[in-house]
Amino acid sequence: MTYAEASTMDVYMRAHLVLGSNNPYFAYSFGMGDDNESSSSFPIGETAQEKGLSYVPKCYMMPPSQRPSLKSEFANVPMVDLAGMNDDNPTRSIIIQDIANACRRNGFFHVINHGISQAILDGALSAAFGFFDLATEDKEKIMSNDVYKPVRYGTSLKDGEDKVQFWRVFLKHYANPLIDWIKLWPENPPDYREKMGKYTEEVQKLAIKIMGIITEGLGLGPTYLSQNFQDGVNVIAVNCYPPCPQPGLALGLPPHSDYSILTIVLQSSAGLEILDTQNNEWRAVQDLQGTLQVHVGDHLEVLSNGLYKSVVHRVTLNSQKTRISVSSLHSLGMDEKMETAKELEDEEYPKRYKESSFSDFLKFLHENDIGQGSSFLMTLKNN
Repeated sequence: MTYAEASTMDVYMRAHLVLGSNNPYFAYSFGMGDDNESSSSFPIGETAQEKGLSYVPKCYMMPPSQRPSLKSEFANVPMVDLAGMNDDNPTRSIIIQDIANACRRNGFFHVINHGISQAILDGALSAAFGFFDLATEDKEKIMSNDVYKPVRYGTSLKDGEDKVQFWRVFLKHYANPLIDWIKLWPENPPDYREKMGKYTEEVQKLAIKIMGIITEGLGLGPTYLSQNFQDGVNVIAVNCYPPCPQPGLALGLPPHSDYSILTIVLQSSAGLEILDTQNNEWRAVQDLQGTLQVHVGDHLEVLSNGLYKSVVHRVTLNSQKTRISVSSLHSLGMDEKMETAKELEDEEYPKRYKESSFSDFLKFLHENDIGQGSSFLMTLKNN
């Protein structure tokens, strides 16, 4: 079976096409090291990535079949110029179709002329680097594995609980409406709230614009769910991937898709890989200054009844420098259910997904280990 034929396949099954149904990724026992190298031996503040160890502990090592090649070919990622989206611009319809095609193929594209200045982009990355450069005791003030907390610092996926550790540290905080959440953000570095706040305001506007283009491309009109989306949850996930001494053994994040409707990503350097649905291969995403990445999330796949695909992606590492990404994950309100658009259901294409909310995803995240292949989207698929 090819990806083209598997149009309704969820993320879990799509991954199986690449990994194989008997692949150890989904059943692998990660207790490969000695007791003193178990995940619980690397609590927040003492993780290998924070301490800058000169080797990769066994509890960080991926199964051999899941280790990155570090020589992946570059993905053929559509580049969309949003400058042509003015109402009277003759290229407007072409842009709508280009984004629709990208959402159908891999669920991933780049945008340029998106309206966010380079100064604001640079400011957000600077604020992120500044936060992760703080002393451990400063970051520990908001340290938590509680996925329900609106502001938290952590490592890997769920520190100390993951069967395999991932080479990252992160800061997550809610951001919409900004005025309600910014006061809970880190106070240090002193310019963090100002710089990240400016970026958050602008990326929220951009997400609303892109969402309108996407729903128009689905034939639902540019204002479909617009107010719900505008009032929805925006989670800013600031990820830090320190240099890894043996990047071919570990990952920054495992293969997964985002729960969101849309995710918009700003990055300091390359490291993301996406699953190319044409040949079932991992492809590296180039870092192009001034561009932003747009990911289709699980809830957009649900809305589109499977016409658009949430992108399966992972994060690779390097041994030379720290990589920062700022991911803006946009969904409906906390308890507001995303369901398939009625206009996209008929006898030939019946409803393929259950409805769900952001709070449903948090419950799933609390109870499951996505590092071992658990998929939120799989739980939404109708039998």
